[in-house]
Amino acid sequence: MSRLLARAAGMDQKGVAFAVTSAVMLGVTPIFGKQAILAGLEPLTVVALRTIGAAALLLVVLAIFNRRYFYIYPIGLAGCALAGVLNGFGSAFFYAALGRIDASMGQFLFTLYPIFVAGLVYLDGQRSSKLTLVRLAISTAGVLLLIQRNSDIVDMTGVLFMLAAAFLYALHIPINQRVLYEVPAPTVTLYTLLAMTVTVIPIKFIATGFNFDMPAGAIQPILLLTLATFGSRMALFAGVKSIGGVQTALIGLLELLVTVVLAMLLLGESLNLRQWIGAILLVLTLILTGFEKELETTRFARGWLFWLRPPTDFQQSELEAADGEMPDPAHD
Repeated sequence: MSRLLARAAGMDQKGVAFAVTSAVMLGVTPIFGKQAILAGLEPLTVVALRTIGAAALLLVVLAIFNRRYFYIYPIGLAGCALAGVLNGFGSAFFYAALGRIDASMGQFLFTLYPIFVAGLVYLDGQRSSKLTLVRLAISTAGVLLLIQRNSDIVDMTGVLFMLAAAFLYALHIPINQRVLYEVPAPTVTLYTLLAMTVTVIPIKFIATGFNFDMPAGAIQPILLLTLATFGSRMALFAGVKSIGGVQTALIGLLELLVTVVLAMLLLGESLNLRQWIGAILLVLTLILTGFEKELETTRFARGWLFWLRPPTDFQQSELEAADGEMPDPAHD
């Protein structure tokens, strides 16, 4: 699938492969998280344990195999820290929502994040193609259909929690994309995960206390969730670095289909006719990825993420701007 999308769109094949891999792994995380919650583990304990585990695993892997990935320039570190804090709060909202609504319903709502990503990168000065905007409109219609239920009452607190998670997840992608201009994906993944860990532990402590009791039935889901988080983060940032945040987010819609299928098979959840129509619309947005033309990545002089540029790059752009304002001696 990743080869077909990459060849048809003229996009980087490895970048699309990373984005697809990330989507599949992100698709299984709500299933493992819901299984742990159903086994008796408190939602914020789930997010704390999986984040700590993923960060520790990546730290060990890099320390053993490639320590050069520990280096990062100060502003880049600040960007990763900000993205990690935002994503940490987003993860807390995500798993709190899973404690209130079905995994498939939650993933449907979370799928709105590509729309938020497109709006945020637009504010940063980047422009999307017309086809991208069409795909965003189709995906919006698909999600609106997917949240329709026949008779069950939807927990609106859970819905709002998941929408907050989607927005915060979307917000961290363009921030990390800026940092990825200059920093390798494993480095960005490491420091973002560490910032997430520093964020979710206090949230867990304030909300429910420092209690990490582990029911026996939750051990396997937590271990699988940790591995999926580790792999999805590595693949996510590698994809963002290669093909950009918007395209990675749109390909990430595949995670919804993974979640829906597994929720039906493992959790006994089901869809009604309108929800299936919405799912088909989301599949259509994936197919349309193959007709996207790769947009040239531009380093804009201004934008809400301009401060994330490296000091040397920032100073050079300021000097060039200053030179452009000086009068030409030939005309004196």
